[in-house]
Amino acid sequence: MKVLMLGWEFPPFISGGLGTACYGLTRAMSAMGVEILFVLPRPIASAHSTHVKLMAPAAGSIPSFAGDPRSAGALSLVGVDVPGISPYARPQSESASDAGAAAQTGTALAAGQAEAAGVRRRVPSILAGAGGHYGGDLFAETERYAALACQIAAHARFDVIHAHDWMTYPAGMAVARQTGKPLVVHVHSTEFDRSGEHINQRIYDIERAGMDAAAKVIAVSFLTRKIIIARYGQSPERVHVVYNAIEADNGRVYDGDVPEIRRDEKIVLFLGRVTMQKGPEYFVAAAKRVLERMDNVRFIVAGSGDMMRRMIELAAGMGIGHKVLFTGFLRGQDVERAYRMADLYVMPSVSEPFGLAALEALSHNVPVLISRQSGVGEILHHVLRVDFWDVDDMANKILAVLRHPPLHATLRHHGGFEVRKLSWSDAARGCLETYTAANGT
Repeated sequence: MKVLMLGWEFPPFISGGLGTACYGLTRAMSAMGVEILFVLPRPIASAHSTHVKLMAPAAGSIPSFAGDPRSAGALSLVGVDVPGISPYARPQSESASDAGAAAQTGTALAAGQAEAAGVRRRVPSILAGAGGHYGGDLFAETERYAALACQIAAHARFDVIHAHDWMTYPAGMAVARQTGKPLVVHVHSTEFDRSGEHINQRIYDIERAGMDAAAKVIAVSFLTRKIIIARYGQSPERVHVVYNAIEADNGRVYDGDVPEIRRDEKIVLFLGRVTMQKGPEYFVAAAKRVLERMDNVRFIVAGSGDMMRRMIELAAGMGIGHKVLFTGFLRGQDVERAYRMADLYVMPSVSEPFGLAALEALSHNVPVLISRQSGVGEILHHVLRVDFWDVDDMANKILAVLRHPPLHATLRHHGGFEVRKLSWSDAARGCLETYTAANGT
């Protein structure tokens, strides 16, 4: 099977769990013989990957909608050749026997250019204005990405379109219209998860339009599936649950790369976006309760987001600023170092569709406390749970883990064993079953 996969993140472009999930999923699918052409919205340093074919705009090349609509067809691409077709230009020479195929290719390319040029005209009410969770004019970037995907689709051969999260849904819909291939949308998070009841209506409209246009919808948990059915009006039989997993070697020992940290204080870690969805204010409030009863504890907030300044001021106002360390966004070895230091990982999310960070913590032998509003809790049993708003219960459970070594050891041992049973291969099989259903076979 050949898949055109549309994603906003892929290593090394990762700002959260989406890129990590795309990498693990595609790696497992590739091992099963699936050919994946992965389209990224931004220039990449290298077109090579271990298991997928990556395509992206060339550095300095941005699709233009101004003036001549044919300018959308002048976009330079970097990536790998789709079998039989160059992504850069028509072959310099062709035999008579290839003339028919070349004509078909030219027709497909023209259709792709027309679809790309029409993307802006069809969705201005949805993609007008600035906003988004990645910064900058994300709506305009989403338009450009849709144009890019249409051009690539004109060259490529594939059986199904797989679009990850709302930023890629307009592209997925446009390519589906252009090619007639079935669209599968993968919901890693909804606007209700990110914004609560105060949603961005334009983002919601994109999400719903993508789900309505899709042959099948993939949700990362039954928690997310419930939201999709109730809030987006999707029929239950159209929504399939495929859980995320974690790389099998994520818990390996990094001898020399991440030196052991010697300290007397206990470390409680929050690692994630510092946004309303992730509940950082409840983490800081629980920290205050813990420090009233146990002094030798330090709380680490690792991540960035629009609530960062507010959290720093909140900790200072509570008189615990010297006990809460705000690291900013961490990458690579710094993330490993944070896990190695931690005695407990806390994920107090207000609404967490899945929660890959909990699996990462367990794979590093760190006990985990999650909110009951987290999808990952559907597949984990050896973790502690708390309602995100119940800071007293959260503080009590943090204290229990820090004060009682047998509890700490039990959570580490059983949690680590449990996470090792999770596999991206299971997720890949779930996606392949969804593709088959989308194709009606």
